[in-house]
Amino acid sequence: VRRGAAAAVAWRVLGRLLEAVLGSRGEANAVFDILAALQSEDPEEIQEAVRICSRLFGALLERGDLFVGRLPSEEAVMTGSQGATRKYKVWMRHRYRSCCNRLGELLAHPSFQVKEVALGTLMKFVQLEGSHPLEKPKWEGNYLFPRELFKLVMEGLLSVEEDRALLLSQFQEYLEYDDVRYHTMQEATGAVARATDGRAEVPLAFWNNAFTLLSAVSLPCREGGTPSYYVKYAEPSDKWKVAHLKVRCSHAQAASTACLCPQLPVSLYKKVLVIMRDSILPHLAQPTLMMDFLTSAYDIGGAISLLALNGLFVLIHQHNLEYPDFYRKLYSLLEPSVFHVKYRARFFHLADLFLSSSHLPAYLVAAFAKRLSRLALTAPPEALLMVLPFICNLLRRHPACRVLIHRPQDPELDMDPYDPGEQDPARSHALESSLWELQALQKHYHPEVSKAASVINQVLCVPETSIAPLLELTPYEVFERDLKKKVPEPVPLEFIPPGLLGRQEDLCAQYFSLS
Repeated sequence: VRRGAAAAVAWRVLGRLLEAVLGSRGEANAVFDILAALQSEDPEEIQEAVRICSRLFGALLERGDLFVGRLPSEEAVMTGSQGATRKYKVWMRHRYRSCCNRLGELLAHPSFQVKEVALGTLMKFVQLEGSHPLEKPKWEGNYLFPRELFKLVMEGLLSVEEDRALLLSQFQEYLEYDDVRYHTMQEATGAVARATDGRAEVPLAFWNNAFTLLSAVSLPCREGGTPSYYVKYAEPSDKWKVAHLKVRCSHAQAASTACLCPQLPVSLYKKVLVIMRDSILPHLAQPTLMMDFLTSAYDIGGAISLLALNGLFVLIHQHNLEYPDFYRKLYSLLEPSVFHVKYRARFFHLADLFLSSSHLPAYLVAAFAKRLSRLALTAPPEALLMVLPFICNLLRRHPACRVLIHRPQDPELDMDPYDPGEQDPARSHALESSLWELQALQKHYHPEVSKAASVINQVLCVPETSIAPLLELTPYEVFERDLKKKVPEPVPLEFIPPGLLGRQEDLCAQYFSLS
């Protein structure tokens, strides 16, 4: 209650100071009292002071009471022989700059409410400065955007000390405008360069902020339409760079390549790769620049390699990327953990696409089929219901591999020529082996798995089985499906109804029944 009362008193006092400054230039010194309130320790008083500053300098910008042009030093103007109006505008322009600098500092305030109101005020000033420039245009119709003020905003958002994800979510509403997106990409590129310059290790907080910001930027995929400007211009021109999607994409590309540098922490690889295909590659002028990043991520292994497949798929199929060891690396990703990772469905969907070509050599397809069959021996039922049709589809596409299920004399299990430890599919001797694992799975305890494994006993000339509905099958769904099955009526195995103490004709049961 006391704090609220203090804020109300501060509001009344600051309100009177605001009226005085706007009402008479002779009361200009009252602006120092308003700026001093920005240094308060009370968050509510700071918020009230920020709102007063927003009204004060917003009005001064609209009235043209701030100096326009390259700002001279305050001492030189005050001691010179310039007119009173010029001195006032220069002096007030310096107060405006002090206010903006303080608002930039408040973006790091412990109170989120203070951060939020400071961000809103700075973006209001960005809009007003664009409409009422404080710089003289070089020529009529020149595109002017308050870059220095916007740079101050971006430095506060891309902090190297604190995670600003919540504040960035508030900034996302401004990213709906083309000019804000354009300059965001420009400033983000510079911020990354400054953060990584001369540092062996960049703090994780900065990378999190940069990723949160860039992932929130979305550009249209096609040229056309009228650009939307946050800064209101009297006569927008289609000659401005910001009006062209190609230029905006080039800046998005520069920002993306700057962020995806070798110093990127491994913990962020997953986040970046998840959005790579849909949110990054479509907006790049040259998607092939992501080749080094994706191939290096693909070589890391584990879940990161699985996620890198998305981007590599786009580069291989749409941009003619040549990756000689691609299938060898894909083969090495087939490990027991592949059935338990979060991205299992995405991996097998892409693996199905990569193995769909009929021009693949038989030894390569046989190696994948054999490797999956061996892993299937220890896979959970929900994964088996997807993997077994996957293997059968491989055999349907490549008849040369059907020798794996039609070998007259199967080798003994301890004499299987297949080498599961070999990372090169060409040297695994899979084509000399057989899929005895599928025959073993025909005795699986789960009836659906046993049925799916028995498909190889039939003629594999029917159309392929779609695995799309099975990719995201979960243990819960398998359990629910089993519960919904109709179970036949139980067959009675005891024809004489038992009693509490045995059969009714037993001596013990008769004795207690008589008593």
